[in-house]
Amino acid sequence: MKQIVREKYSEIATQDKDANASSCCGATSSCGTYTIMSDSYADLEGYNPDADLGLGCGLPTQFAKIAPGDTVLDLGSGAGNDCFVARAETGETGKVIGVDFTPKMLELSRQNAEKRGFNNVEFRQGDIEDLPVTAESVDVVVSNCVLNLVPDKAKVFSEIKRVLRPGGHFSISDVVLRGELPEKLVSAAEMYAGCVSGAMQMDDYLALIEQAGFESMTVQKQKPILIPDDILLDYLTPDELKAFSASKTGIFSITVYAEKPGERKVKKPLIELAQLKKEACCGPGSNCC
Repeated sequence: MKQIVREKYSEIATQDKDANASSCCGATSSCGTYTIMSDSYADLEGYNPDADLGLGCGLPTQFAKIAPGDTVLDLGSGAGNDCFVARAETGETGKVIGVDFTPKMLELSRQNAEKRGFNNVEFRQGDIEDLPVTAESVDVVVSNCVLNLVPDKAKVFSEIKRVLRPGGHFSISDVVLRGELPEKLVSAAEMYAGCVSGAMQMDDYLALIEQAGFESMTVQKQKPILIPDDILLDYLTPDELKAFSASKTGIFSITVYAEKPGERKVKKPLIELAQLKKEACCGPGSNCC
């Protein structure tokens, strides 16, 4: 499964956004200009259109409560879109780390960062089931439509907890299911560029987060993913489509937030730390500096 994902996203890294948006419709579908899952970043500060490959299913950075000076980690960073939006939030005093295991995506994201002169954004190659990140070194984790591609989601949440500082939190957008999809759609899921092939039942997904030991979990946003009827008819008969439409079964995008237990330490701005150091050196009323 990982090899399939690596090969597919290596291909995607060389395509334009319109081709990638339509790829979720299936390589053999005449889906036209449908964008089934992605939301628009256009109104978010830090958005760079050429870093947006149209592969997301939400806007996790919009909900991530990123503060100036935070260290932010993006899982499955792609061409760097969410990293650059996060950088606008964390500012010059913060740091953003993107992790992706597709070399061509890393090459693209690094080029995008270099073009903009971003020296506090870095991209690391790695598997999000085994993050190349030091324990308790991150304030906020974000991810956009990536965990559904990972076989061991419990391991990913364990890794997120490991790298977060006490009191840190995550905001993750992902694809989940409610009810059982028709078998014909399940078997055709590979044609959706992995968009639903690894999706879990929503309740099971949220249970994994609780089992990992996170608290204050909340679903920040939920929206149905509506696959157009003309695409569904490639896999279902008209009667099967009618039954599927009438059922409560569906595919959803959710953005979920949760916190690692513990008290978050408030980091003092660099200018304030410099002043404290100066006062400690000179002493009250001293002119030594």
